[in-house]
Amino acid sequence: MTSQISRRPAGAKQPPSLRAIVALAAGKSAAGATRLIGRGGGTAITGMVARKIDPRILDKLVRIPGVPVVAITGSNGKTTTARFAAALLRGEGISVFHNSAGANLVQGVTSLAVSCANLVGDIPGGVLVVEVDEGALPRVAPETLPRALLVTDLFRDQLDRYGEIYAVAEAIESVAEGLAPEAALIVNADDPMVATMADKRQGRRVTFGLSLKRSTDKITRAADNIRCPRCRADLTYRYVYLSHMGDYSCPACGFTRPRLDVAVTALEVVSLDRTRCEIQTPTGRITLDIPQSGVHIAYDAAGAVAIMVGLGLSLDHAVESMASVGPAFGRLEKIDAGGKTVVLAFAKNPTSYNTTLKALATEGEPRQLLIAASNTLVDGEDFGWLWDVDFESMAPLIERALVTGTRADELANRLHYAGVPSGRLRVVEDRAAALTEALAVLPAGERLVVLSGYTPLIELRNEMRRRGWTGRYWAV
Repeated sequence: MTSQISRRPAGAKQPPSLRAIVALAAGKSAAGATRLIGRGGGTAITGMVARKIDPRILDKLVRIPGVPVVAITGSNGKTTTARFAAALLRGEGISVFHNSAGANLVQGVTSLAVSCANLVGDIPGGVLVVEVDEGALPRVAPETLPRALLVTDLFRDQLDRYGEIYAVAEAIESVAEGLAPEAALIVNADDPMVATMADKRQGRRVTFGLSLKRSTDKITRAADNIRCPRCRADLTYRYVYLSHMGDYSCPACGFTRPRLDVAVTALEVVSLDRTRCEIQTPTGRITLDIPQSGVHIAYDAAGAVAIMVGLGLSLDHAVESMASVGPAFGRLEKIDAGGKTVVLAFAKNPTSYNTTLKALATEGEPRQLLIAASNTLVDGEDFGWLWDVDFESMAPLIERALVTGTRADELANRLHYAGVPSGRLRVVEDRAAALTEALAVLPAGERLVVLSGYTPLIELRNEMRRRGWTGRYWAV
């Protein structure tokens, strides 16, 4: 295979405009000031300030000079897949710049470019690995011209912001169809809607998924897309791997899951911090031991490997590279809270909740639970989807649950109907007070599982930082 990772030939180098220089300087200064006063890592404000001064700054830094970009989008798995892809690229000796803190809107991607550029607008040799919010992709793609675009999956997520998943799929597909012919499109073939995305496009296409001779999940009310993308008849599943993702076919029109270029052929979720899997690639099989937990981790790993295949790069050091990637912020992240163990588990929609609950169940968790939900602009305001989360599976395990956040009442009501006895359930809306109480009543030898949406998880983790238990969340 021919590698697609080198910088595209650009025309004669043009000196940066005064506006671009000022935008770069102002963006970098804003980041420094934000970090200095402890208000964040500059992962968004850098780009906001730079774009305010020069709205074309990302275009000038990335698209025009031809800086290679690997973009990862979709409902779930973006952050971890991007971390895996960055590790694989670095393992093969390629310099990587990565928005690892998860700032994935247009200002976050711009922040990454501004941060790694010098004051004359040059980004040194290397690759930008960018996690991109699915709603922001149509804005980001024209200014970056991704050399590889990976679509992880599509699930209901923040319906008040995105609308239904078909609209999201159409927006992503329009970007995929517009990729340059030499660019690679990488799709999760186990997701019916993603599998057929831009399938008439001329250019490199890589599919990935699971190829296990057993199901690891079942179709439930949380499944979002179980109809044929061609004729809309109900799909039948030979194996179900995760929600609506699996080995499917259509009895009405004959549509089947596409052939897998990269396939997980063996999988074992060993514990809360270990998943072992075998992945078949066009050049051979690799066995990975990853210090993270869950079936979804196998999907993320396969997607990252598929990016390397799409770019025509070797996987000679994949085993070592993947073994070094621990969990991102809030993805079953363990924190020593003054001698007590806290497990931070981020969940934002029915599928992310259910996959997290399955991973926790491998070690009989959660027993001592702090669970949070807030209706912010970032988290979404509609929490009707809580009724599609399989809280019933965890209810028998719970010995004590504290519920917090601005929607604590709604969450507590859902847990009550899931079967958590009222004597084991307590609402403490203030996040810091809830953390204090949860840790105060934590039995010796037990660990506290914090299961939360994005905003309350940051609030709780920041409280832990103030108590000296951990560093900045954006530095993980």
